[in-house]
Amino acid sequence: MAYLDNIQTFVRVYELGNMSAAARDQRISAAVASARISQLEEHLNVRLFQRTTRTLNPTEQGHMFYRGACKILEAVDAAEAEISNVTMTPRGSLFIAAPLGLGRRLIAPAVPAFKEQYPLIDIRLRLSDRKLDLAAEGLDLAFFLGIPEDSNLRIRKIADCPRVLCAAPSYIARRGMPDSGEALVRDKHDCLNLRYPGAPEFQWPLQTPDGVRRFSVHGPFESDDGDVLTGWALEGHGIILKPVFEVADFLKSGALVPVVPDEPPVPIQLACLYMHRRRQDPKTRLLIDFMAERIQAALK
Repeated sequence: MAYLDNIQTFVRVYELGNMSAAARDQRISAAVASARISQLEEHLNVRLFQRTTRTLNPTEQGHMFYRGACKILEAVDAAEAEISNVTMTPRGSLFIAAPLGLGRRLIAPAVPAFKEQYPLIDIRLRLSDRKLDLAAEGLDLAFFLGIPEDSNLRIRKIADCPRVLCAAPSYIARRGMPDSGEALVRDKHDCLNLRYPGAPEFQWPLQTPDGVRRFSVHGPFESDDGDVLTGWALEGHGIILKPVFEVADFLKSGALVPVVPDEPPVPIQLACLYMHRRRQDPKTRLLIDFMAERIQAALK
């Protein structure tokens, strides 16, 4: 197993281009990762990386060994998956992430039921509205709202989530009810937006009589926590764009009311992202299948 550990560490160092990032991904120290690479180089009697104080670049032999190493790890993954399927005893930990609203309302409530069905699988759930790097942060999979930018990840679509523009009745009484996307911009309505490092500019895509149009909106407040935006909206500070499942209870009670109902927002994709090499991990597949069924039922 030590040799296999060395190969796994080499593959992550090669893919991430950074010893520290690979160590975090493998949940080991940077010193252990460096030692594993040195052991592998000694065993192969070649240098796999050219190291300087600032860079780490694969050698020609490193490129060659990477291709073979990936095949080795894929074969091991496939063999372990077959064994797990036969024995029906998947085990181990899954490190997963989700946006705050989605995680709190749809993912976290289903975790105990999953654990009850698969008692040997432990779930480590991280909730954050910021953009996550699966490889660098050691995540097995992440639930996601929108269109992912990283083409190196595999994606499984779960559902299209309807969205709604909404605000508190007190805001509508003070500022009036906008009847179109044009009115949102023209009348300078207070639009509360999600902002985190690397977030795109604020544009709300609405389904207008002329087709989908994107409106550049602005407001006095922004946050990297979607539930903070909902709280501000409930207090009458502005308009929010939300998946319906996040604000359904507030809409039902009347604490929030739909805005621009004749030009609803474009639905947002809810999907799961995971690494290519982990596609055969039975734990990952079981969790995705379980959550997809629960989420689809909840959205109905």
